[in-house]
Amino acid sequence: MSELPAKPKGFMLVHRRDDDDDDTTMRPLEWGLIRRLFTYAQPVKKKLTLLTVFTIIRGAQLPALTWIVGLAISGPIAHHDTALLVWAVAGYGLLALTTDGLFHFRQRFALEIGETVVHGMRQEILDRVQRMPMSFFHRVKLGRIISRVTSDVEALRVGIQDVLFVSAVQGGQMVFAAIVMAFCDWPLFLVVLAMAPVLWVINRHFRLKLSHYTRAATESFSRVTATLAESVNGIRVTQGFVRQQTNSGLFRSLLADHSRYNVALARTSAILIPLLELNSQFFVAILLMFGGWRTFHGYMTTAELIQFFFLANLFFSPIAIIGNQFNQALVAMASAERVFRLIDTPPDWEDDSAATPLPDPRAAPAAAPDAPRGMQIEFRGVTFGYDPARPVLHGIDFAAAPGQTIALVGHTGSGKSSIVNLVAKFYLPTSGEIRIDGREIRTLTSHSLHRQMGLVAQQNFLFGGTVRDNIRFSRPEASDTEVRDAAARLDCLDLLEALPRGLDTEVGEKGANLSVGQRQLICFARALLADPRLVLLDEATSSIDALTEARLQQALVRLLQGRTSFIVAHRLSTIRRADLVLVLDQGRILERGTHATLLAAGGRYAELYEQFVQVDSPAR
Repeated sequence: MSELPAKPKGFMLVHRRDDDDDDTTMRPLEWGLIRRLFTYAQPVKKKLTLLTVFTIIRGAQLPALTWIVGLAISGPIAHHDTALLVWAVAGYGLLALTTDGLFHFRQRFALEIGETVVHGMRQEILDRVQRMPMSFFHRVKLGRIISRVTSDVEALRVGIQDVLFVSAVQGGQMVFAAIVMAFCDWPLFLVVLAMAPVLWVINRHFRLKLSHYTRAATESFSRVTATLAESVNGIRVTQGFVRQQTNSGLFRSLLADHSRYNVALARTSAILIPLLELNSQFFVAILLMFGGWRTFHGYMTTAELIQFFFLANLFFSPIAIIGNQFNQALVAMASAERVFRLIDTPPDWEDDSAATPLPDPRAAPAAAPDAPRGMQIEFRGVTFGYDPARPVLHGIDFAAAPGQTIALVGHTGSGKSSIVNLVAKFYLPTSGEIRIDGREIRTLTSHSLHRQMGLVAQQNFLFGGTVRDNIRFSRPEASDTEVRDAAARLDCLDLLEALPRGLDTEVGEKGANLSVGQRQLICFARALLADPRLVLLDEATSSIDALTEARLQQALVRLLQGRTSFIVAHRLSTIRRADLVLVLDQGRILERGTHATLLAAGGRYAELYEQFVQVDSPAR
C-alpha cells in the first residue's frame, strides 16, 4: 500500500462547507461579539470612555429630576414655602440644563464611535477578501460579500449608535430609579422587586422567537442580495436566452420568504411590546393598591406616594423601549456573527511564514541589454485539483528556460488554464513541486512573484476610470509618457487615440463603452507596462480581430523576447513561434516539442493542427 504524499510545509488544505450556507444555530446577545465590536473603536478610545461616563450620568439624571420634583411637592409646596420653592425650581432647572447638555455630547459621540467602527470593519473586510486565494471566490457569491459590507455593517452601526447606548441609558434609569425607590420606601420597593421575575419570564419566552425570526430574515435578505447581483451581472445572458420570467419568479420566491420572516418578526414584536406595556400598567395598579394601604395607615404621606409613583413610572417606562430595542439588538448580533464569520474565514492556503521574496534582477543593472530576464519554471510531478479529491492535472513534468515561450494546446477542460493558475501561484499544487528560478514556489512570497508577472486573461476586466488609468493600473507611478510608450510598443497607440477622448476616454463599468477588442488591447498594454519577467496569456488574443492581431503579433515578438511566457491560444500564429508546445488531454501531457517536430510526428498535435487550420485560415 503506497503512502500518501506528505503535506508540504506552509500548504494547508481545508475541507469546508460552502461559505454561502449560513449557520442556522440561533445565537442571542453575546458579550464576546459586543466586546470584539468595540476593538474597532480604538482610534476614539477617549470618546468611548467619555460616552460610557455620560451614559451612566444620563441614567442617573432622569431619576434625580423626578426625585427633586417629589421633594418639591412634599417640601416647599406642601408647606407653602415660596422661597424654598424658588430654590427647588432653580436646582431643577440647572440639573435639566446639564442633562440636555450631556445628551448632546452623548448623541454626538455615539455617532462618531459608530462611524469609526463601521469604517474599520469595512476596511478589514476588503483587506481580508483581497488576501483570499482564488478558491474562496469560487465558493462565495459576490452578492453575499456586498451584503456583509452594506446591510450587515449598517445593522451594526444602528446597534452601536442607537440600540446599545439607548438601552444602556434606559437600563441605568431603571437601576437608579430602583435605588431611589428603595431609599424612599423600602417595603413598597419590595413589591416592585417581586414583579421582576414576571417580566423576565415574558422576555425569555419572546426572546427565543425573536432570535429565530431575526436570523431567518437576515439570511433571507442575503439570498435576495446575492440573487439580485447575479441577475444584474448576467443580464446579457438573461435577455439573450429569454430568462426574464424565470429569474423574476425565483426572485419573487426569495422576496416572499424574506417578507414572511419579516412579518413573523413584526407580529412577535407586536405581541411583546403591548404585553410589556400591559404588565407595566398592571404593576402600577398593584402599587396603587399597596401604596394607598400604606398611606391610609400612616406609613407614608400622600406627597411621598406621588414621588414614589413618579419613580415607578421611570422604572417601568424603559421596559417597552428596551423591548423594542431588543429586536434591533438581535439584528445587530446576527449581522456581527456573519461579518466576523467572513473576517475569520481561514484561507485554504497562505504563504509560509518562512517564505522570502523572489529576487528581482530588474532592480540591478543588467549585465547585457539583450540578456534573458525571464524566469526559469519547472514542474516536477505536479498533481492538482480545485477539489483535492478530483484532480484536473496528473503528474505534470516540464521545464521552461528563462526567456522561453511555452504554448499550451488542447481541448477545453484539458488543464491549460490550470497550469497558468499554478505558475501564477493563484493556487498551490496538491502534490509535486513547482520551482521558479530554482526555488520551490511555496518558499516564495506571492507578492514578490506577482510584482514580476504580467497577466492577460480571456475575460478582459477593466476598472472604472479612463483608458490611461486602466493601463497605469499595473504601475501606478508610471508617467503619461511611459503609458503611451507601452501602447506604442504594442502597435496599438493609434487605435486607442482614435477613441472619442483618446487615452482619457472613460471606459464605463467593466469597459462597457469600448469594444471587446479595445478592452483586450488595454489589458495587453497594462500587462506590458509592468515590464514583467513572466508573461501569462490565457487565450488573450481570442477577442481581437485578425487584422489587429496581425499588428499585435509583431509587437509581441519583440516584447516577449527575453521574458518567460506561457500562452494558452487557439490561433496558429502564436503557437508556431513557441519554443515548446505542450499538448494536453484530460490533465496529462500527451506530446511535447516544437511546432515543426510535433507536426512531423503525426500524432495528436497534427490532428489538432488540422482543426486549427480549418478555423484559423488567416494564419496560414
